[in-house]
Amino acid sequence: MIDKNNLPLCPVAILLKLIGNKWKILIIRDLLGGTKRFGELQRSVGCSQKVLTDNLRELEGNGLVERKIYPEVPPRVEYSLSELGMSLNPVLQEMAKWGEYYRSLAQ
Repeated sequence: MIDKNNLPLCPVAILLKLIGNKWKILIIRDLLGGTKRFGELQRSVGCSQKVLTDNLRELEGNGLVERKIYPEVPPRVEYSLSELGMSLNPVLQEMAKWGEYYRSLAQ
């Protein structure tokens, strides 16, 4: 979890501390489409259970992801983006545009 009392001066560095690995970006991308269960995220992101768990915990701890546990047997857990997490939508859209631009140059 990011130390909110010791944030970098650069706003880009803050963003990178919050979502600066490929797994977090992919998790956020998938959750922008709506609520997902753990297994759905694991399949679409393509990482191990431990990596997904660690990244979801960090995202939740930083207020970007919300986790809802249903009292069933076995327990059902769903993940969704918080309002703060949803505010990353324009950032990811611009990253996608830039990726498409770069792909067009590589062809």
